[in-house]
Amino acid sequence: MIYGLRFPTFKMQPKNFIRDKTVIIRMAFITRLPILILLFGVNILCQDADDDPSAQQHQRRIRTPIDLELYRSFPRECARECQCIPSFPLAMYCDNRKLKNIPNIPAHVRYLFLQFNEIESVPENAFINATLLREINFSRNKLRSSKIAKGVFGELKHLITLNLAHNKLEELPSPLPNTLERLSLGFNQITKLPADTIRSLINVTILDLGNNRLPDGAVKGNHLGKMKSLLQLNLRSNRLKSMPGDLPASLLQLSVENNSISSIPANYFRKTPNLISLRMAHNKLKQVPYGVFNLSKLMELNLGHNQLTKTFYVSRNLEHLYLNNNDFTTLNVTLMCPATDITNPNHLTYIRLEKNKLRGPLNTYIYACFPRLRNFVFGEQDTAPVVETQAAAGLVGIPMLLPNQESDR
Repeated sequence: MIYGLRFPTFKMQPKNFIRDKTVIIRMAFITRLPILILLFGVNILCQDADDDPSAQQHQRRIRTPIDLELYRSFPRECARECQCIPSFPLAMYCDNRKLKNIPNIPAHVRYLFLQFNEIESVPENAFINATLLREINFSRNKLRSSKIAKGVFGELKHLITLNLAHNKLEELPSPLPNTLERLSLGFNQITKLPADTIRSLINVTILDLGNNRLPDGAVKGNHLGKMKSLLQLNLRSNRLKSMPGDLPASLLQLSVENNSISSIPANYFRKTPNLISLRMAHNKLKQVPYGVFNLSKLMELNLGHNQLTKTFYVSRNLEHLYLNNNDFTTLNVTLMCPATDITNPNHLTYIRLEKNKLRGPLNTYIYACFPRLRNFVFGEQDTAPVVETQAAAGLVGIPMLLPNQESDR
């Protein structure tokens, strides 16, 4: 039966059967032909009225109705020093062209790429036409703070990303728009963070201040604590001697590698309970409070290249632990893991211990306590007499220290 039509059954020879079967198929096709024509017509109507295939491609790359309206409203201009590609019509690429001045920016441009040039200044009228910019990349130029017009970035009320890394800035441009979400200032010569500027960055999620000249005083007080949306903070390779003060509770990743930090207050991380990654390699830590890293969400802890000698409590959810290039002579695994729980085992899968003063083999309790351990880098050790002893209680997983006592060590 085809579309409600019943066909009679005939007894026929194979040749006649094939001929009649062909007739039936043709009838079925004719019956469905109006439907096929309708679908084909719908497909034509759904196509873009513009016959230019490249224009259709451009519009597919425009992600929001606002962008589409903007694209249609402004002429498709491009500065002669730069390049504008059809597949991303709201961007202008002026990177790596030995520019010394900012070119004329058409009004429709939303994404401006000026990295790898020789630009030294940002005049007051630099963005006079392009007030709807969302992203500016000024990295790897020769910008100085004194040659950036005051408030030139503050006028850009739609700016989301500003990259000023690898320049010669001595301080933050001021003011900055509160729409910013990503601010990159790494590899400059910044020595201070104006409180008013920092407090206005309420929407910044990623702040890169690495490789500058920030002292302790620049990150003290409640300046950073006001950045309620901050998720990633990079302060590596500065001049810090202590941990930055008053971090926001929203913080997920903190990087303070390659400073001169010598201690961590016992309750320091109570204000950052959501911390997932902590990187403190290349500092001057000799010991840390026993329970200071007892953070329920911490997954990565990098303490390599310090001067640590005493073990500490390892939180249950920690997955990657870096203790390489320290001064451990023994590794008290029972203190690292005072109890085992088969139903809820520790998550540690990776640990680095090379370049300490350990002498193996380590206590096998480490595998009972960390059953998910898959990568154990022991490596070469510095020569030192080591005697690793564990009480029998520790071998069977009986707690040597209760968890609520960890902060007293």
